[in-house]
Amino acid sequence: MRNRFSLLLIAIALSASPVHVLAQDTAPQASEPEASPLEASSPETSQKSDEVAASDDPDAVRTDAAKVPLDEIRRYVMVYNAIKQAYVDPVDDHALMQSAVRGLLLDLDPHSAYLRKADADDFNEFTRGAYDGIGLELQQLPEGGLRVIAPLEDGPADRAGMRSGDRIISIDGKLLAPGDADSSVPLRGAAGTKVLLGVMREGKPKPFDVPLVRETIRISSIRSKMLEPGFGYVRLSSFQAATAADFVRAIDTLQKPGPLRGLLIDMRSNPGGLLVGAVQIADELLDAGGIVSTRGREAIGNSRFDATPGDRLNGAPIVLLVDAGSASAAEVLAGALHDNKRATVVGSRTFGKGSVQTLLPLDNGDSVKLTTARYYTPSGHSIQALGIVPDIVLKPEDGGKSARPVSEAALPRHLQGEAEVFEGDNAGDVLPGEVPITAALAELKKLAGVAVLAPPPAKAKAKAKAAPKAGAEAQ
Repeated sequence: MRNRFSLLLIAIALSASPVHVLAQDTAPQASEPEASPLEASSPETSQKSDEVAASDDPDAVRTDAAKVPLDEIRRYVMVYNAIKQAYVDPVDDHALMQSAVRGLLLDLDPHSAYLRKADADDFNEFTRGAYDGIGLELQQLPEGGLRVIAPLEDGPADRAGMRSGDRIISIDGKLLAPGDADSSVPLRGAAGTKVLLGVMREGKPKPFDVPLVRETIRISSIRSKMLEPGFGYVRLSSFQAATAADFVRAIDTLQKPGPLRGLLIDMRSNPGGLLVGAVQIADELLDAGGIVSTRGREAIGNSRFDATPGDRLNGAPIVLLVDAGSASAAEVLAGALHDNKRATVVGSRTFGKGSVQTLLPLDNGDSVKLTTARYYTPSGHSIQALGIVPDIVLKPEDGGKSARPVSEAALPRHLQGEAEVFEGDNAGDVLPGEVPITAALAELKKLAGVAVLAPPPAKAKAKAKAAPKAGAEAQ
């Protein structure tokens, strides 16, 4: 019995080392006291109770959250022993226990996951703004494969034409199976090495291959320019450790010739990143008011951020350009500025990732990424599975809509939102190209009191095409 409980403890006991809250995402760090490992009960003790407290103190006060169901534990041990004794091939203890631990998180929600040390290191590299890979923000699918949330701007995948909503079904010819620990691991590798992706895309009847070359991706999350005299443009592609400072420098540079009359912030296909970056940028543009709050079951999941006095644009109008690929921290910024009536949101409904993940480091260097709270905008509404609804809706240039929605609500096992409609019905559109920028600029100029001239009518062609004769079939 002692050996059985020893195996059990490895499967269910998570080290409560210092934890890190993610806004993909990552918020400021928090910590919990270290928890002692669970001591095995004797057979006699096990028979006296159907549940045992997850504490090493037999006199500790038990709560529902601290009880471990012994019937389920016994069932787990039986399955474990059956695999060890009867499976056709020998199974390594470590591999089997790793699978069991991953299984604890597999059916929770799409964003909770077990991260091996290399994966956690890769995440930290991303937040620092440099890593080796192909430049994709991905969502692992329970049925197998990876969904593209957004390609990182000017990365290998972006240049190869990968789009939000694409599904990667194979890597280097190997199909991605359901339950894989982290299907994205093979995408990472040394700069200069090649990788071949098998991709499914709505509108294409068959999968197609996308060959890519990995490179060191140095993510510049901020680009800025003047669209017209007095009207600035900032492209905000992700939220990293230095994004807020880079944003301030960009605004100061744009205002060197004089105060801006208006600012367009482009967050299309921005997958999120560090929550603190979104909070700091919102604070730079708000003079007062709430920015975001989080609520969870435990105190570690509860927080609130408010603006401090000082608006870097001195009240000049702001337009936020968003689409279905704008997620998480990007939605936090959009919600903060919109609810405080500081910005007009133009584009399409955003992705709808309104949950907070907490990173729990383990004693072996691995980590558990666990969903612990939901985001709420200053007006008290949840972003989860709903997203930010724009004030002015834009449609793709071709007028079409993807048959497969790009939204949190379309993901299996997603957390339910407070006002969620039927799954996928609230999905927005991906809005690539320059046309959305032109439309957003026109709205910005209206807000600034500048007359916007209607585009001139298209000139008739010199030689009009003859109309088809009656009864003729149009080609």
